[in-house]
Amino acid sequence: MGRVKLFDTAKKKEEAVLVGVINRDQRLEQAEEYLEELAFLAHTAGAVVKKQFQQRLNFPNPRTFIGEGKLEEIEEYVTANQIDIVIFDDELSPSQLRNLEKVLKCKILDRSNLILDIFASRAQSAQAKYQVELAQAQYLLPRLTRMWTHLTKQKGGIGMKGPGETEIETDRRLLREKISKLKERLDLIDKQAATQRRNRDNKVRVSLVGYTNVGKSTIMNLIAKSEVFAEDKLFATLDSTVRKVDLPDASFLLSDTVGFIRKLPHQLVECFKSTLDEIREADILLHVVDVSHPSFENHIHVVNETLKEIGALNKQVILVFNKIDKLTEPFILGDETLESKQAYIDQLKKSWMAKENNPAIFISAHKKINTEELRDKICETVISVQKTLKIKT
Repeated sequence: MGRVKLFDTAKKKEEAVLVGVINRDQRLEQAEEYLEELAFLAHTAGAVVKKQFQQRLNFPNPRTFIGEGKLEEIEEYVTANQIDIVIFDDELSPSQLRNLEKVLKCKILDRSNLILDIFASRAQSAQAKYQVELAQAQYLLPRLTRMWTHLTKQKGGIGMKGPGETEIETDRRLLREKISKLKERLDLIDKQAATQRRNRDNKVRVSLVGYTNVGKSTIMNLIAKSEVFAEDKLFATLDSTVRKVDLPDASFLLSDTVGFIRKLPHQLVECFKSTLDEIREADILLHVVDVSHPSFENHIHVVNETLKEIGALNKQVILVFNKIDKLTEPFILGDETLESKQAYIDQLKKSWMAKENNPAIFISAHKKINTEELRDKICETVISVQKTLKIKT
C-alpha cells in the first residue's frame, strides 16, 4: 500500500472550499483563525482555496456534520464552481464522509486526512515514511468502504463507490497485515535509535519544540551552524535532526523534530512517539513561539498539552519568543540602530510574556536579533544541568 495521494501537484492545482463549525465555546474571531490555519494546511498540500464556509452549531450533525441548510448552500457553490475538494476543519466519521460525498459529489477531506497527506509528502527518512504510512493505514481501516478501491473494477479515486463486501473484508485483512509489518519495522528502528541515544549519554541534550512553522529549524541552523531544511510552510521538518554544538563555555546535543499543531491526528502522535523520544529524553527544552502570531498563547497551550501527552512536560524549559521582527513596532520599519533594537527588547522583557514565562528570551532568528542572549542562556542552563547530572564537559 503506497501513500494515498490526495493532491496531484503535477496537474492543475485542485480547487477547494473549507468548512468550519463554531461551537458554543468559541468566539467568531477564534473560529476564523482556525479556518485560516486550515487554509495554510490546504496551501501546503497544494490546493487553491476558493471559499470558506462557517456555521454556528452547539453539536455537529451526526449524519452530515453541518446542518441541512448550510449543506445545500455548499452544494450550490460546489456545483456552480466545479470545486474539486471540500475540506472540513474537524475529523469526520466514516458515515459522515459517505453522506457528504453523496450530496456534494466531490472529494471530501477532513483535517486529519489533510495533515496525514502533508506528512506523507514531507517524510524523507525511512523511519518517517514508515510512521506516516502506519498512521495512514490506521486512519483508513475504518473507512475502507469509501477509500480502499484497488480491487474494484469500477472507476477509482477517492469519493467513488467502493468494492463489494467480500473484497472489503479481503482489504481489511491486507491492511491489518500491513499495519503489523509496519509496526515491526518501526520497533526495529526504534531499538536502533535507542541504542544511539544511550551512546550519547555523556552529553546534555537540548531539544527544540514548538508549534509548526515557528522557526525551530532556523534556530537549529543558527545555533548548530547546520543546514536543516527550513521553509515558510507547515511541517517543513518531520525527521529528527541531532547536531553536536560546541560553544566556548558548553558542549551539548541539539535536536529538532516535527512541530505540533492544533488537533494533531491521534494516529500521528501515536506513530511518531519513537521520533518524539528525542524530546522525551531531553534534559532541556527550547520551546519556540511565533510571538507575531495572533494566537501564540493558544499555540503555547497546544504544545504543552502535546508534551504532556508524550510524557515530556516536566523538564527545564526556556521559552524562546521568535519573530520579534514581525511585530508592528517602530524600529522594525526603518533602518533601526542597535540601541533601538535593545530598547525594544528591554520593553518586551518587562511585558507580561516575560513575567509569566521565566526564563523567556525574545529573538528574531531570521534577522539574527538578540541571538547572543539566547546562546548565553543555553550555555548557562547546560552548565547547570551538567553539574546536576555530574556530566563531564
